[in-house]
Amino acid sequence: MAREKSNSLLIRGGRVIDPAAKIDAIMDVLLRDGRVVEIAPPNKIAGADEKFNARGLIVAPGFIDLHVHLREPGQSYKETIASGTAAAAAGGFTSVCCMPNTSPVVDSPELVSWIQHPERGAVVNVFPVAAATHASKGAVLTDFRGLQRAGAVGVSDDGKPILDDAVMRETLRVASEINLLVIQHAEDTRMTENCSMNDGATSFRLGLRGMHAAAEASVVERDVHLAQEFTGARLHVAHLSTAEALKSVRRGKRSRARVTCEVTPHHFTLLDSDVGEYNTNFKMNPPLRSAADREAILVALADGTVDAIATDHAPHALHEKIIEFERAAFGVTGLETALGLAITKLHREQKIPLARIVELFTAGPARVADLRGRGTLARGSYADVTIFDPKKRWTFEAAKSRSKSQNSPFDGWQLTGKVVVTIAGGRIVYRAG
Repeated sequence: MAREKSNSLLIRGGRVIDPAAKIDAIMDVLLRDGRVVEIAPPNKIAGADEKFNARGLIVAPGFIDLHVHLREPGQSYKETIASGTAAAAAGGFTSVCCMPNTSPVVDSPELVSWIQHPERGAVVNVFPVAAATHASKGAVLTDFRGLQRAGAVGVSDDGKPILDDAVMRETLRVASEINLLVIQHAEDTRMTENCSMNDGATSFRLGLRGMHAAAEASVVERDVHLAQEFTGARLHVAHLSTAEALKSVRRGKRSRARVTCEVTPHHFTLLDSDVGEYNTNFKMNPPLRSAADREAILVALADGTVDAIATDHAPHALHEKIIEFERAAFGVTGLETALGLAITKLHREQKIPLARIVELFTAGPARVADLRGRGTLARGSYADVTIFDPKKRWTFEAAKSRSKSQNSPFDGWQLTGKVVVTIAGGRIVYRAG
């Protein structure tokens, strides 16, 4: 998608919600040369090359997704950096952190640089997360300093969690020395081998082996304990899905460990029973959980325990999903439905304030990934802005997605809350319609 260029842009009359700056008011925002240069009450700012009327709309800092799979290098039949970031822009995300489980695995500074090269065609900011161990085999640590210098904002072995206690301890120790984020996909794969969904009544009915909640909770408990050994260690729990794991995160936060977590829209929206009759678009890892787990997640989203909403956008080709449930790939797309699900399920149904939802998409993830100058519209910050209509009703059609893949459990869903304009670096990269 071609970017619309303007040296300065005045966003007029919108309700600015910026939790980081403690702003929730009707304001005008002036962007110039890729930065926010002024924010003021209506009609106080004069002179701009372009103006946008945001009356009746929410003007928020650009959304940040801490967990996406852009599939490059090596899996461009599922997604490319260009197509994935186009989907991100349509979902209101101006920055995405991409996971390293590509082919080859992103475990070198050269591959981190490759992802960020302009030739990849990204339309929003891309922040790579590099592998914590060589080839994500959980044994030998990668060059954390070199990866960080190349632009990696964190390290993770993602779908191949670090299970060896000594390796995880060393990962946290080395990362703590350079203030590098460690992201863990919390799953004891020794307990989940050949499992394809949550352990419960639905897995029993379908005759499928189920993943017990303890496989997630045990790893989170261990990691929180290890993180407390090193001053400055930053541990982030990816796509947390169980009530038991949340207890460990809460304990870590109470002990003042630098422990954070994210949850996905599919985990705060769906249940394991929604798998129905082996619908592979409802197969993801971690799997959809019980009603009790979802309730615990909803409470944690409201009370501040959860730091960010992240999509775990995981595109797959049709042939990887339209097969037997046990053989189908784990993962669903999510960039374009995240805001609509958050407003529909969290704001309208659960009555979570709109400002809290904006925080989960902006200031929260910016703090987790230490993305300074992002997640806020304070003067001098990057000109990343998401403008959305919180009352707009719309229907998601996966076939019209900007992603190369259509494996969404929300195809045909009616949602409330729609992105109108996405601005990255002062340039409009998405405009509805």
